[in-house]
Amino acid sequence: MTEYPTALGASTREKITLLGHDLAEDVMGEVGFGELAFWLAAQRRPSRGETRVFEAVLAALADHGFTPTAIVTRLTYLSAPDSVQGALAAGLLGGGSRFLGVTEDTGRFLHDVLESLDGLMPEDDAGWDAVALRVVRRVREEGRFVPGLGHHVHKDGDPRTPRLMKIATEEGLFGPHLSLFAAIGRVHPRALGRTLPLNGAGVCGAALADLGLPLELLRGFALLARAAGLIGQLAEELRRPVGNDIFLSVDLNNRSVPPEPYPANGTDAPH
Repeated sequence: MTEYPTALGASTREKITLLGHDLAEDVMGEVGFGELAFWLAAQRRPSRGETRVFEAVLAALADHGFTPTAIVTRLTYLSAPDSVQGALAAGLLGGGSRFLGVTEDTGRFLHDVLESLDGLMPEDDAGWDAVALRVVRRVREEGRFVPGLGHHVHKDGDPRTPRLMKIATEEGLFGPHLSLFAAIGRVHPRALGRTLPLNGAGVCGAALADLGLPLELLRGFALLARAAGLIGQLAEELRRPVGNDIFLSVDLNNRSVPPEPYPANGTDAPH
């Protein structure tokens, strides 16, 4: 008989177990949702400090106003009010390289840099600054962007970044990923010739990586947080709808223009 082993949820006629504990007696009402989400992913129960940092990340990423993920959720609900799951899914599917996906991109970027150090971690800020400066210069020479650097609104500083760094420091969880990210914030003007903020999505990726969570799941945690925010967007849409206004602002203000054929085989298509 084929077996499918799992350390997560399992059921018998009498009880449900989750992570080796009785769900009804040991988990429900005893374990907060953020702590449980960490536990499910890491398959180890987080410390109080780890839970605080992790839940701070979830709070930081839950909602950020009328971003594309929020707008598409409201518009999908306008189009299909019978499908809350569709509206939520639409918003979550928009979590990519520009919104939410930056959390994963930053965590991976920092991890790759740290791996290249072969365990020889800097011992002070000066050492981290030297590593960061080399990295930023190399990325610039390659014509790429440093993930987690820059924000379209918070051009003078993302308020989430220093707060999360402070929480991680208070809990003794300011590790190498956050150290490198902070150093990038200090030195990048010397390489780029301008000052950009360390954004909230990026610092969340650094913090999650320092917690030892799987890099492959970092975007998943961002989506977990945003799911709560999108439920809030839908709840507000029920009370103060704006979806129809957004739709009409585009529909009633579109302008017809002549078609512009795409180039064929690298040359201009015949007109």
